[in-house]
Amino acid sequence: MNLDENLDRVLRRHEELAALLSDPGVVGSSKFVDMSKEYSDLQSVVDAINAYRDGGQEMIDLAEMIADDSSDKEMRELAEAEFRELKERMPALEKQVQLMLLPRDAADAKNAILEIRAGTGGDEAALFGADLYRMYQRYADLHGWKFEVIDVTETGIGGFKEASASITGRDVFSRLKFESGVHRVQRVPVTESGGRIHTSAATVAVLPEAEEVDVDIETKDLRIDTYRAQGAGGQHVNKTDSAVRITHIPTGIVVQCQDGKSQHKNKASAMRVLRARMYEVERQRKDDERAADRKDQVGSGDRSERIRTYNFPQGRVTDHRINVTVHKLDRFLTGEMDEIIDELISADQAEKLAMIS
Repeated sequence: MNLDENLDRVLRRHEELAALLSDPGVVGSSKFVDMSKEYSDLQSVVDAINAYRDGGQEMIDLAEMIADDSSDKEMRELAEAEFRELKERMPALEKQVQLMLLPRDAADAKNAILEIRAGTGGDEAALFGADLYRMYQRYADLHGWKFEVIDVTETGIGGFKEASASITGRDVFSRLKFESGVHRVQRVPVTESGGRIHTSAATVAVLPEAEEVDVDIETKDLRIDTYRAQGAGGQHVNKTDSAVRITHIPTGIVVQCQDGKSQHKNKASAMRVLRARMYEVERQRKDDERAADRKDQVGSGDRSERIRTYNFPQGRVTDHRINVTVHKLDRFLTGEMDEIIDELISADQAEKLAMIS
């Protein structure tokens, strides 16, 4: 199906939905909400299609005016100037339409579960893990998203062995989904007296938060253990068994939460993480089936893949998947990450466009 046929298909569907939404038999039905959302989502695409096609028709009209020797010379010159300007704009209008027609990741609109684990590097890796956690918290703040701590396992010097959070807001997963992987840091550790640069790493996982309808979890498949929450260094932070560990027996997935003061809250948080992990496993399986013999330009999302290096002596951040380096490490760590995130999204879109062209 060529571009024009695709555009016609979208316009027809938009008109069909408009007619259905005005049908008294549909108004108030169970389908009405879904149709309204689809109609609303298509409106921006229709606007872009109309702008693109209006531009194409205007170019035809201007070309006819330019070719008409009987028309006024001054009018032809104005038409030529408008034609040149429009010709420069048309590729951008066409690309915008093509991007809007790309199939969206079904998880893009979802909220996200963020998980960070210290990797190689001991205490320094845990300190870096804490830095990353705060970086994403600040990024969420800049975007007006809600950042809610689920669980944090601290070290005695302020590092995070493991930490998880839920991030809720508009387009959270679509902007954070390329953050999964190994993040490497190169710096002189605060624990190093000799002033030598060390390399350590932390693993980041960003999972789309699943609704209960997205994942079927049977109670009989769960083993739920409770225990006393532990603080940094092993001291008890309360005297009740409020911490919760849930094991999904068929898959072996284990999640735990001890940050909340109540067992009920910790169990609910742990179930959110469990659903997200199980949803991601199934999502990854489907992605692997669709892309069995190709590798995405921005990386596979495999958590074992090194995706980014934070070099403190040189004040730079390098994303290895797209070969982009920014020399503003301090600002990046305070949440100003959009420059690289926008590049990752653009690279993903470019690859998808190349696949359908």
